[in-house]
Amino acid sequence: MVFSSHLFLFYFLTASLVLYYLSPRWLKHLTLAAVSYVFYGWANPLFVVLMFVSTLIDYLCGLALAGQLRPSTWRGPIPLLPSGQPRTRGQRWVLAVSMISNLSVLGFFKYFNFLIDNYTVLVESLGLTGMGIENVLKVTLPLGISFYTFQSMSYTIDVYRGDAKAIRNPIDFWCYVAMFPQLVAGPIIRFQDVADQLRQRTHTVEKFARGIAFLGLGLGKKILLANPCGKVADMAFDAGSIGCVDSWVGAVAYAFQIYFDFSAYSDMAIGLGLMLGFMFAKNFDSPYLSQSITEFWRRWHLSLSTWLRDNLYYPLGGNRKGPVRTYVNLALVMLLGGLWHGASWNFVIWGAIHGLMLILERLGGKHSLYERLPGLAKMAITFVIVCFTWVFFRAADLPAALEYCRSMLGLTAPQSGAGLIGGLVYQPYYVVSMLLAAVVVWVCPQTWDFTRKITWQKALWIAAVFWLAIMAMTTQEFNPFIYFIF
Repeated sequence: MVFSSHLFLFYFLTASLVLYYLSPRWLKHLTLAAVSYVFYGWANPLFVVLMFVSTLIDYLCGLALAGQLRPSTWRGPIPLLPSGQPRTRGQRWVLAVSMISNLSVLGFFKYFNFLIDNYTVLVESLGLTGMGIENVLKVTLPLGISFYTFQSMSYTIDVYRGDAKAIRNPIDFWCYVAMFPQLVAGPIIRFQDVADQLRQRTHTVEKFARGIAFLGLGLGKKILLANPCGKVADMAFDAGSIGCVDSWVGAVAYAFQIYFDFSAYSDMAIGLGLMLGFMFAKNFDSPYLSQSITEFWRRWHLSLSTWLRDNLYYPLGGNRKGPVRTYVNLALVMLLGGLWHGASWNFVIWGAIHGLMLILERLGGKHSLYERLPGLAKMAITFVIVCFTWVFFRAADLPAALEYCRSMLGLTAPQSGAGLIGGLVYQPYYVVSMLLAAVVVWVCPQTWDFTRKITWQKALWIAAVFWLAIMAMTTQEFNPFIYFIF
């Protein structure tokens, strides 16, 4: 079930909100958890079993970390573990159980097929054909597993560090992990950010109105901008041969598509959270205004970048152990960030390029020639680099990505008939959509800022965008969000 569908907007969401608001306060989390499990199990009910087991393990680990597993401790408030103090050996083992169980589940379902296929290719390339493994059984990737495993792990990590108290009521924890607004494609909600809201939060008309605004504008981003830009990207990347200019248009189109697609989901998730009384953190901060790759990662997918920073980069030593160690840490974090997105060499290369750029920017420092350029020039260069790296994100496989990159660099001669792609790409509808996307990216305010105060003029604008998106949605095919596959 996707947000950009009539089934979700007019049936599931309506029923969920009615049930939630009719439920007494003590029953709201159970209601929300129940409808969230229905939402997640809509495509495949077996996915629910996996998420339930993963959630159960982390719930028990949280209680064990706080010393709350014994019946004698089931009364009174759960204490907050003292921050900065060394943990016992038992607590370290409990955290290890949580981390290993989550990463094992994620690793098996996400990387099993990838590892088997690459092993077989390797042994066959060495002439050891008899040692290959015939992968008869393909493992299906559960929806949103990358998101909810990271989110569930953040609970035990926060409890272990003393950043949040453990939860005694299992329904509250089930609600936190399974909450349908951000379950499938984020943002990754850190437990410490919503711990107090799980205990107590307000439901106001202002929150609900802002939630509707986020939902409407997010749907507009997805239907009116991401989808038509995606059509241009599809035509460019699926072409057998393409010219230099057309390949850049396709790359820019995909840059717009993935931004509006993912930020639309985040906007809709934040809006749905507000309608349920929750305030989730911002996930995007106008990333294409960045003047460096370092700044880009301070603006793009904030929930993932901060999770990797706090739970991987800092524990590895961050920038506290000398420049060489800093460069190694940056490269490792970005490589693992690439692999988090998918089991493919394309994602590894995508992460490696970003890691290399972060290292080069640190090496250059504030006195480099690049830093002396005007801000607009730095923004343009950064956007070009980001568009180039998106090729590895979008291309079907590594050979296709490399061929597309050669086209962008003008290193290949387009085959006869390649010019026909222009007749498809440069149709007025697609050109206007691309121009409108550019205006929204570089001129318009962010949804987060635009919805801080809803005036009647803004309300009319939001209603118009919502209505246009609904009308356009009836003419489009099934359009899942890109990050559903991660």
